[in-house]
Parts: sequence; structure tokens; C-alpha cells
Amino acid sequence: MKPLALTFLLLPAAALAQPPNLDFLTNQVDGRTLRDMLPDYYRAQVKQHRRTSPATTAEFRKRFIEGMGGLPERTPLNARVVGSLARDGYRIEKVIFESQPGFHVTANLYLPATGKGPFPAILFPLGHESGGKAYPVWQQLLATFARRGYVAFAWDPAGQGERVQHWDEALGDSKVAPSTTEHTILGIQALVVGDAFAKYTIWDGIRALDYLLSRPEVDAKRVGITGNSGGGTHTAYIAALEDRLHVAAPSCFITSWQRLLETIGPQDAEQCIPGFLGHGFEHVDFIRAFAPKPYIVLSAIRDFFSLQGARSTYATATETYLAAAARDRISMAETDEGHGYTINNRLASYKWFDRWLKDADAPEGETPVPPALEAELACTKTGQVATSLGGETVYTLTRARARAIQTPAKPSLDDVRRFAQLRHETAVPPVRRYGVVRHGDLQIEKLIYETEPGIQIPAVTVTKLAASSAARPGVLLVSARGKAARWAEIEVLASAGATVLAIDARGLGETRPTEATKGGSWLNWFGDYDSAMTSVMLGTSLVSQRAADIQAGYRLLASMPGIDPKQIYGAGQGNAAPAVLHAAALVDFKSLLLDDMVASYRSIAEAPIHKGVFESIVPGAIRHYDLPGLAASIAVPVILVDPVSPMGQALTPAAAQDAYKSVPNVRIVSRAVEEPMARVYPQLLK
Repeated sequence: MKPLALTFLLLPAAALAQPPNLDFLTNQVDGRTLRDMLPDYYRAQVKQHRRTSPATTAEFRKRFIEGMGGLPERTPLNARVVGSLARDGYRIEKVIFESQPGFHVTANLYLPATGKGPFPAILFPLGHESGGKAYPVWQQLLATFARRGYVAFAWDPAGQGERVQHWDEALGDSKVAPSTTEHTILGIQALVVGDAFAKYTIWDGIRALDYLLSRPEVDAKRVGITGNSGGGTHTAYIAALEDRLHVAAPSCFITSWQRLLETIGPQDAEQCIPGFLGHGFEHVDFIRAFAPKPYIVLSAIRDFFSLQGARSTYATATETYLAAAARDRISMAETDEGHGYTINNRLASYKWFDRWLKDADAPEGETPVPPALEAELACTKTGQVATSLGGETVYTLTRARARAIQTPAKPSLDDVRRFAQLRHETAVPPVRRYGVVRHGDLQIEKLIYETEPGIQIPAVTVTKLAASSAARPGVLLVSARGKAARWAEIEVLASAGATVLAIDARGLGETRPTEATKGGSWLNWFGDYDSAMTSVMLGTSLVSQRAADIQAGYRLLASMPGIDPKQIYGAGQGNAAPAVLHAAALVDFKSLLLDDMVASYRSIAEAPIHKGVFESIVPGAIRHYDLPGLAASIAVPVILVDPVSPMGQALTPAAAQDAYKSVPNVRIVSRAVEEPMARVYPQLLK
């Protein structure tokens, strides 16, 4: 490997008040942009985990359900019809049922106005469009099916329509709108207890099918499922899990994970199943699990879901149908339109269902349906379950799941290592050095070390120039804001006599992906969503991966000339702090300083909403340990500076002390009442 061609200039004395540049000026290593490193790494990981042979339907379903944290118990639906509307050629019944006790689902059942049943039926999971079941395109589809002699059933997904989960009466909307943001906030909370948000949405769909099949108007031997976007997602999900469905038609969802990672990345939490990619699964596995029953992939040429991915998945799925002598039962329709259940795909859908559920040709065209108002289709008096019925939400169900878990107060470090996938390594990582500069009485060296193939960690060492030959302590410093943002802390530690190794663990600082957020609210709520969620789908976490980077940095620092390997300290800030704490389960830090760290994983499940914590969590951790317990188990002094709430706000000193009351090796420091931070960081060395 060729070294970087960098030029370092000696700064004049007048410029020394300015922080030095701690980043690599070209932001590249061997022609690779550091900000592209993590996306490249995850794409390679997905390829590496790809199966060489298909999973059986039984294995796929088992892993799929395990990834969601299991499915809830089947309990009474307590279904009731609360109103009806007469329309031209069909009627609509307003239905409320409980998919779980107290978890109310609002739905509309479309029935033919003429003809003799039992009729074929369509289960219709919704996409993310506003208005839930009242969205005009959904009404067009549902009414057309009813006019053509089907019973069609649609329900509001959690977070949409009448089922906004974080309803705010003053706003007249969700506190965290739009629905996909709400889904992911709830999904991250579910991950804390080892569940997925899809556990709730899929179960709603399965219970909707239970209700549909309970109706005397429905022929249980002729039931199909279709939906668009998020509804296409749940069409694929539910069809893969449910033997009671006979025909499937997902619209604007099927693509491939490889193409997703190359284009738009992981979508909201309901579309991301923990461990899915780690098990080597792909979109084609949804189709294989339904084969050889009739399946049509509905795609759009101008969709943001990759058409190339859809075509590739369809071609692979066709091989399964050919092997089953059922080639005529799989098809694909493409329309030269954008994302949506647009007219051409609707026509293809009617034709497919008529062929397989009615053994007839679909009538040509589609008669426009005047849409009903959202209020007309509402099942609740106020238009919201939250204000009309109350009951459970995904948050309250998750909180109850968390409260039922007895987290060990002082877990075994072996258990932590095993569950968090923390692997102990002993080798010093390969290093490339890029030059040395002086900054006043400090010496700065830039270097890059390799944690694993594809992961390059940019770093600097900062040492005070001194004549003493005594071995110096070392400090490994990692900040969520990147090493360049922590010069004040680096300078004060180096001036106190330590050699500081400041690193940008993967996804931080210079290695932060260029498109690390989904923009707008995603930036505010979730941080580097793509990296964190892809890690979860691979069956691991950013915390565990960053802990590996920190462990490698520890070994590098301990190997440096002039460093006392028995006096190495760890410092972490923000979302990097949990990774430093986890790394302490692997290496012998003499003490730790953890700054702006979320106080506990349990607090995320307890809080109604959270912000910026996704990069800090290990899914399912509270079943084995929590951050206070981990701090207790490592049994070295820990300075905890302003631990924060799930919303990122510093806890009061009393609340912080309460969170760590059973951890005697932790000392809480509050910026509001303690010394300036320039005095706090050197206390790490005492």
C-alpha cells in the first residue's frame, strides 16, 4: 500500500491558538474515500453472508419469526361493526378489533352489494400514505374489488390513520410525524427488548386475516393479499408466513437487499428484520416461502425501489416455480410510472386475482370511485383510537415487555461478550503512518490502522515533548463528533503527560458516511440510520463493531514505545461512549471517562420517545445486561460526565446518581455544578 502524499507545515507561533487539523486532508486512503468505507463494508458483508443454496420454507419462517422476537399470543378479537356506508355497487362496514388485548385496530370491510356469496376475498395491508385506509387510491382499489365480487379488508397500520401512536391533541398529529419516523422510534424501543416493530404490524395483519375468514360472506379457499409500498412489504411478509392465503401481489416493494444498499438503503423499522441479512436471506425468500401458489410482482420503472433488483429477484424466483412445474403461477408487471399503486398495476392486479381466485378474465378498465371523506370512514368518534378508546400502544406494549425482564445488576462479562459478540483479539493491528508535526510543545502524528478487512481507522497520537524517558500513560479517546472536534480534551490530557490516541471509530468523524441520514427528521432522530440498521439486520450492532475498533486501538497504544501498558485509560463521548464501555469488557483499561452517554438501555424502553440513541444500542441487551451493570462488572473507576436521557438531555445530578446507585465504582460529574471540563478530563489519569 502506498502512503498518502501529505504535506505538513510548521505553524507560526501566532497560529498556535488555533486547533491543529487532525483529519486527513484528502479524506482518502488508497483512492478510497473514507466516508464511503462503511457503506462499502456493509455491501461486502451482505455478499459474504449470501446463501449458496435456498433456505427451506420452514427454516425461513422460523428465522423470520425469531428475528421479530416471536409473535404474540392469539387472543379474542372482540370484533364489532360500529357503522356502515351504502355505496354504488358496494357497501363499507366500519370494524374495530383487538389484535392484542386492548390494542385496537380500526378497519373497513368492503362488500359486494349484489351477488351470492361466499365470495373470494382480498386482504389489503396499507402503505404509508396519509389518511390510512381513507387514502383515495386505496378506496379505488377496495371498491373496485367489491364491485367485481370480492370482499376486501383494509386496516389502519399502527402509526397511521386512526391509530397514530404518539397522538398530540394540540398538534392534531403525531408528536413525531411522519408515520415512518414514528414507526422507527417505536422500532428502536422494540429492539431494546429484542423485538422488531414488524412483530406488531405483521400480527395486526394475521389477526385481520382471522377476522376476514370469520365472515360468512368469505370463501376461505379463495383469499388473496395485495398492497403497495409498506403494504407491499406486508403483502410479502404475511404471504410468506400464512398458509391460509392463496394468491399474492406485492406492489412497489420487491427488489433485492443488495440493490437497496446500493441505492436508497434500509427503510423504516417495519421493513428491517433483525438478523435477516446475517442469515443470508433476500427478497426472493419471501416468494419462495409462498411458492408454488400464484404470485405476481408489481413494479414501477420510475420507483425508488430498484427495478433492477426486482427483475433479478423475479428471475431467481422463477427458477423455483419452474422446478415445481408451476411457471404459469409467477409473473411480473412493470409500469412506466413512479412509486404507487397506479392504474396499470391495478389493472394487472385485478386480472391476476380474477384468473386465480375466480377462474375468469377481468373486465377491461376501471370505473372511477368517488372517495369517501376520512371522517366518513372513521370507526372512532374522534377519529383517533388514542382519544376515543385509549388502550395499548406499541410503546406501552414494549414498556411492559421491558418491565417483565429481570436484567442482572452485575452481569457476567463472559455473558456480555457472548451476547454482544465481543471477540477478544491479541494482535497489534497493521498501521500506516503519515507524518509528524509540532503544535507548540505537543507532537502530533497521523496514522491509520486496520481493524478488519475493509475497515480503516484514521487516528492521531498527541504527546507532550519532554526530556523525561519515563514510561507515559496512554489515553484512547473516541468521540461521536470525531477526533477533530475534541482538541480541547486531547490537549489537556497530553499536557498532563499522557500520550493520547484519538480515533475515528467506524462511522464517526472522517469515516462518517456522506449520506449517514435520511435527511430532515431522520437526521434529528436517528443519526447514522443506514449503518445502525444494516448492522442490526446482519445480526450485530454498531456498538459491537466500534468496540472492535477500540480494542484494536488499545493494543496499538499499548505497543507504542514509551507507553506504560498498565496505564491505559479510555474516554468516550456521546454514541461512542457505550462502545468504549463494551470494549472495557475485553481490555484492561485502568479507568474510564464516559461523557454524554445514554444512562441505560432500559430508559429507552421506558421513555415515550427518544432521540439520537440508535447508534448506542445493542438489540435485546437488557435480557442479559444494561450499561450500569456493565460498568459495575468491569470494576475499574468510571467517571460518568452528564449521563443523558433518551432525548439527549443531561440528567439532573439526583437522577444520574439514582441510575447508578448500585455501581460503587462510578463517580457522576455534572457540568452544571462541577469544575470546568478542562479539569475533569485529567482526573481520568488519577
